[in-house]
Amino acid sequence: MIRRIALFSLCLLLAVASPHGSVAADARLAELRISNRNDDFVVYLNVADAFTDEMRSAILSGVPTTFSFFIILSRTRPFWPDRTVADLTFTHTVKYNTLRKEFVIRRSWENNGTQVVKSIDEARRLMTAIEDVPIIPLGALERGQRYRLRAKAELGRITLPFYLHYVLFFVSLWDFETDWFTIDFIY
Repeated sequence: MIRRIALFSLCLLLAVASPHGSVAADARLAELRISNRNDDFVVYLNVADAFTDEMRSAILSGVPTTFSFFIILSRTRPFWPDRTVADLTFTHTVKYNTLRKEFVIRRSWENNGTQVVKSIDEARRLMTAIEDVPIIPLGALERGQRYRLRAKAELGRITLPFYLHYVLFFVSLWDFETDWFTIDFIY
C-alpha cells in the first residue's frame, strides 16, 4: 500500500513538475510599436503563443490569471551608462465567472476599469495586447538623442487552491517570461 502511494506521488510529481509539460515556453512578444499621440509617447505590443490548452482549461474553471508587462525607456549615451527615463509595469487579470459564463478582464492602464466578454478568444486578445498606452510626455524627450525601449511580458505565479498548497508547495503553474524585445530610435 505504501509503495502504491509512493509510486502515485512520484508520478504526480513528474507530471506536474515536468519542464516540458504545460509551460508556455514559446510565448514571445510578437509585436512592439512606438508612436506619438497628441503630446505623449505611446506603445503598442502583443504577446503571441501565451495561452496553452492547460491554461485555457484552468481559466475556464475559474482560476484568475495575471499577465505583467514591463516597459523600460532609456536614453542611451556612448561611454556613459544609459539613463532610465521611464520604468513602467502594467498588469492584465482575467477571471472567468462560471455562473454567468463571462470573462472579467482588468487592465491596469485603463484606470482599473473592467471589461466583460463572452468569448475566450476575445479574452485572450485583451489579455495579450497593450494598445495606445502613454509612456511619457513627448516634452520629456530630448530631440536628436538616442533612446532604447525594452519590453517583456510574464505570466505571474498562479495561486493554487488552499488545499493544494501543502501538496504542491514548490510548483508554480505555467510560469513564463518572454525575452526582452528592444527598439532603438532617435527622437
